Amino acid sequence: MATKDTATLSTKFQISIPKAIRAARHWQAGQVFAFIPKGEGLMLVPVPTLEDLAGLARGAKPKDYRDRTDRV
Repeated sequence: MATKDTATLSTKFQISIPKAIRAARHWQAGQVFAFIPKGEGLMLVPVPTLEDLAGLARGAKPKDYRDRTDRV
């Protein structure tokens, strides 16, 4: 990892994400993120908005759908 892609935890427990990473991922101020623990580290994942999810299940058909009561 290059020095420019590192960050330091402040006394207020804040980290600034380097500009190169923010720009490459198209992250914006005010965006919500989820922290997912992975071994000794963690993953920082943007939480999708409802607009991002619109149309995701287009074409899905509830016919022949099995719910919990139908399982053996």
